[in-house]
Amino acid sequence: MSILAFLILGLIAGAIAKAIMPGRQGGGILITMLLGVVGAILGGWIGSAIFGIGLQEFWSIQTWLVAIVGSIIVLAIYGMVTRRRHHA
Repeated sequence: MSILAFLILGLIAGAIAKAIMPGRQGGGILITMLLGVVGAILGGWIGSAIFGIGLQEFWSIQTWLVAIVGSIIVLAIYGMVTRRRHHA
């Protein structure tokens, strides 16, 4: 997958993860993209380690599912870290 396609995948996966997650998460489009890309990498790593699937092709449903799941995990961690900062 090209870098541009990977960035687009990360942006969309991050946006979907933000829509799925309850509550308000901070961050604009750049934070969403960064979290989505990190989430896609994490999802690809977890998917290949556990299920033998990773980030194959841009239009593969498996690629999208592991990227979105990874983005949800990263967004949840980001939410916990930023919530602690605001309360401290």
